[in-house]
Amino acid sequence: MPKRVRKAVLPVAGLGTRFLPATKVIPKEMIPVIDKPVVQYAVEEARAAGIEEFVFVTADGKESIANHFSVHPVLEAMLAEKKKTAELKLIQDATLPSGGLHMVKQHEPLGLGHAVWCAWQLIGDEPFAVILPDDMVLSDTPCLKQLIDAHQKVGGHVVAVENVARDQTNRYGILDVQSEEGNIAKAKGLVEKPDPAKAPSTLAIIGRYILDPIVFKELDKRTKGAGNEIQLTDALNRTIGDVPFHGYRFEGTRYDCGTRVGFVEANVAFGLANPEMKDRLRPIIERLLVESKS
Repeated sequence: MPKRVRKAVLPVAGLGTRFLPATKVIPKEMIPVIDKPVVQYAVEEARAAGIEEFVFVTADGKESIANHFSVHPVLEAMLAEKKKTAELKLIQDATLPSGGLHMVKQHEPLGLGHAVWCAWQLIGDEPFAVILPDDMVLSDTPCLKQLIDAHQKVGGHVVAVENVARDQTNRYGILDVQSEEGNIAKAKGLVEKPDPAKAPSTLAIIGRYILDPIVFKELDKRTKGAGNEIQLTDALNRTIGDVPFHGYRFEGTRYDCGTRVGFVEANVAFGLANPEMKDRLRPIIERLLVESKS
């Protein structure tokens, strides 16, 4: 049986230029959806899946991410003194325990594969998760837990996948599918951002991965691919044959918070999923839709 997945890598070094000027001084990952930063949703999903240690791959100007998940004695003391127990619980729930929070800097923007490689010393020789916070998943069972459960059955690499429109295959890593059984698709190859006419399928990898540590050996070669970057997909492709590779069709809906429209969509969807907000939010959305047509 595969080793238990205990650690997660969160690549958060990007500059977030699509969200300027908001991201001029605020990391994109710290912009809130409803009342929590995007990155907190990723951490909560991972903790619910049993992840114990988090490695944030960051860049200069991202210090607020570590601060957000660290203890804030002054704030907590003030909330306790004023008996603001609900607010105090929110702060404490967002705090990662000592030894569970690690920060590693990616000094050059060399791609997702390089960002993951930056974490190798903290991951060691055990399977690990990679979470891209831009992809938010609304589901009954945390998306990462679904992947970890699948990994316990098949081992190797397991990635979250969903079908995308063919004209969007050039935005994703795409599976070349060998066989399918239920929610699991076994891949014989991967292609990074293929032209739609050449894509082997429309089954795309989204921002959730469970990876065998063998991938670090390939990433260490620093081989560059699409966009002259070190692509994680390429490294995974070169390990097929050494370890199995499966895509898992997860239950839930993915929202791409890396785009402005996707970010707004996520706010609406998570707002409607919030029991305290949905009844007040729904008539507002309906009214705005009517007004937008007039």
